[in-house]
This record gives sequence, C-alpha cells and structure tokens, in this order.
Amino acid sequence: RLARFPVTVEMLSRLHPARIQRDILRRLAVGAVDILIGTHRMLGKDVIFKDLGLLIIDEEQRFGVLHKEKLKGEFRRVEVLTLSATPIPRTLYFSLAGIRDLSILETPPVGRLSVTTYLGKYDPGIIRRAISVELERAGQVFYLHNRIYDILKVKNMLEGMFPGIPIGVAHGRMKERELAAVMDEFAAGSIKILVATSIVENGLDIPNANTLIVDNAHKFGLSDLYQLRGRVGRYKLRAYAYLLIPPHIFVTRQAKERLQTINELTKPGSGFKIAMRDLQIRGAGDILGKRQSGFINQVGFNLYCRFWQEVSAKYTGKTVQQPAEKPQMRGVIDDAWLPSPGLRFNLYQEISGIRTREEAENLIRELEDRFGEIPGELEQLIFSQIAES
Repeated sequence: RLARFPVTVEMLSRLHPARIQRDILRRLAVGAVDILIGTHRMLGKDVIFKDLGLLIIDEEQRFGVLHKEKLKGEFRRVEVLTLSATPIPRTLYFSLAGIRDLSILETPPVGRLSVTTYLGKYDPGIIRRAISVELERAGQVFYLHNRIYDILKVKNMLEGMFPGIPIGVAHGRMKERELAAVMDEFAAGSIKILVATSIVENGLDIPNANTLIVDNAHKFGLSDLYQLRGRVGRYKLRAYAYLLIPPHIFVTRQAKERLQTINELTKPGSGFKIAMRDLQIRGAGDILGKRQSGFINQVGFNLYCRFWQEVSAKYTGKTVQQPAEKPQMRGVIDDAWLPSPGLRFNLYQEISGIRTREEAENLIRELEDRFGEIPGELEQLIFSQIAES
C-alpha cells in the first residue's frame, strides 16, 4: 500500500533470518527506516529507534501488562495509538474512567453481513452437514481444535467424512516454513478444510472461508471467540459459526455467560459491546498492577467504576455526577420477557442513567439487537426517564 510513497518500510519478526534482522536493525538505528512493522520481536533490547514519533499497537489484547509497561517505559514521549476489536477489561476501563482517550469505529465495511452463529452440543452429524454445505458452494472451512496432542485425530476423522478433500493442519509447534506453506495453500484455495489451533485467531483474511467450527467452545475467552468468528464472513457471502460443547460436560457460570453473549451479539461492529460485557463478567483487574481482569464481583461493577471515576477526577479536575438519592423510575421489567434477575438488575441500572432521548433510543436498539422485540411497557419506562431527569 505504501509502495508509491517516498518512505522506507520494513518488517521485523522472528521468521526473518538473523542476517536480515541485523541489517534492518542497523538501518533503523541510523534513521534509514521510516516505518517498522513487527511482532513482539520489536520489544527486544537490540531494537533502537533514532527518533520515534508514533507507536501503533494493533491487536492490543494479545499483549500482556509487562509488555505494555515495557513499551510505556521506553517510549514515554511518543504518541501511542492502541487498536483492538475487543480490548481487554483493564484497557477498556482505562478509557471508561477517562485515563485514556477512546474512539469507537462501529460502521462495518459496506455489504458485510452478520455471521449466523449456532451454539450447541458436539454432534458429528452437524459437523458433516455444515462442512458439506460450505463445500457445495465452493467455499473453505476453519475447524478449530485447540489441543495439539490429538489434532491429527480430528484431521483423520474429517478425512473419513470427506475422502478426497484436501485437509491441512496448522498449530504453533510446527516448523516455521511448514506452517507458512500450509497457510499459503489455504489462502490459495488448495486446502479446503483447515484444522487449526487458535494460532489462526488474528491476521488471516480468507474471503472464501465462510464456515467456522469451534470444538470445546466453552474453553475460549469472549475476546477469543469474537476474534475467531471474525475469520469468516469477510466478504459479501453469508458466513456460519458453529460453537460446539462436548455433551455431558459441566460448564461454569462464566463460560455460559460468555457463550450466551457471543450467541446474542452477532452484528458486524459488535466488538465494543462484547468487550463491555467481558468487563462486567470478568472485572477490570488491577489498575495499578499486573492482572488484566478480576475483582469487580467483590464490590459490584457500578461501584467499582464510580470509585475510579472519583479517583481520576482528583487529577483531571472533572466533576463526578452524584447519583440520585432515590431512583426515579415508574414501572417494572416483565420477568417473562427477561427471566434472569441479574440481567434485569443491570437493565434497571442502565435505565436509571438515561438523560437524553438519544441515550434512550440507543438503549432500545441495543435491547432489540440482543433480545428481539421489546414490550411496549419497557419502551415507555425507558422514555419516561427523560421526563424524570
């Protein structure tokens, strides 16, 4: 993309031979490289910039706190832009509390369709039908199996179902050239079914791959599931994601909440809503420590958020709005429409914070996106908050 511009662009990663890496680092140190694109390799002690002005961190959720603190320590006077479809709870809360600026891109590419998501028990019949339908329309399939020790058994099972269909395997313990060759073949369309671990979570853009099957979906985080689902539906065709759970297995409450969330929020551009739900489920973690999630359940989400708003306000000079002594709300949420007491409680809290018509309309659209048509009494309750405020 930058070939026509008068800038020198280089890429640095462990996949490069040592000789090429040394040459890039030498030119970088003297200012002969204008833009350096790289992996975690850029965190090495031998990477020295002559005059760095802008640091862009893509897929921010893939970096740990120690990595971020290292970047912060080395580039104190550098403008930093972090990008993520699903920021981790700690980073998201930095923005919600006003510690960092936040911009949201909600508009998907023109023509992008939502991914039809199926959540259910593992069933070979479902797998056979899903893959058959995709192959019939000359498409390709991602099959996610996140255990390396028996990933070849999955490949053998699929070869038995679909004899003669090219099937590849990709995981992190493969040799670099072997892994690159498999991914190149899949991108070229030579491999029709790719059995892989979560190594394919980021960076792949295969417009012809529009069916995703995730084995043991309950073991993935909410951000991981969203990123994995983003591997399909990257063109104008309808894509399908099958999130499968082994039968007769215990699923934790948090896992159920994650799976319910990813099954509800399927529209393109839902990353921010999913990240907000992840923050509520897991907590914001240590603002001043290393943990990137946790602790909110001990004090409650809203109280935790309010605490940090008050702390940050002392340094920013902003005024924190005091809550009303009595909730001004007339009406109730029908428990037949929303059976979960926890979700109803959260919804009451959201409704109590409405101040403008735009906020009311945004909440109604979100509820319709998550739960379908809402009762007329609930819509009246939401709009009544405008008059009450």
